[in-house]
Amino acid sequence: MKRVRCPKCDHYLYFNEKKYESGQSLVFVCDECGKQFRIRLGKSSLKSTRKDEVLSPDNIDTPFGYISIIENVFTFKQLIPLQEGENLIGRRSPGSSVTIPIETGDMSMDRRHTVIHVGKNKESKLVFTIWDNDSMTGTFLGADEILPGDKKIIEPGQVITTGATTFILYTKDEDNQ
Repeated sequence: MKRVRCPKCDHYLYFNEKKYESGQSLVFVCDECGKQFRIRLGKSSLKSTRKDEVLSPDNIDTPFGYISIIENVFTFKQLIPLQEGENLIGRRSPGSSVTIPIETGDMSMDRRHTVIHVGKNKESKLVFTIWDNDSMTGTFLGADEILPGDKKIIEPGQVITTGATTFILYTKDEDNQ
């Protein structure tokens, strides 16, 4: 399956590229905004998409760690750096004000789903805290749901699930990848 992004609203549309030949022109109508647009299959001189980038923790320039989005039917693998303070995580959408936009077709992930707070304790060690941002489907730390109003300390290597999207917390000094 391939995906194309609507030029008007950034919504993704998916199609089976194996049904078409290179050089063929396809017309799409966006389900979200109704915009009609066309693409031509084949080699493009445009910059490669994030999906085609070589992902490596060595390319992440942050002292505060990062999250690694696990590839599934809705999303591709992504490595996204964390910032000190609150990191609001949600589904990427035009006009959405999130710190960490995840490119996904997972409609069960809210546009403003969960928050990871990065801070330091008295010994200047990084402390990661997570809570659900009043999402429709909840946030899970491992198999445990984070209940509304609860804040949980998370450790590097722990698995977090938001909707059908799963990611793992890593710090720069750990080689868990």
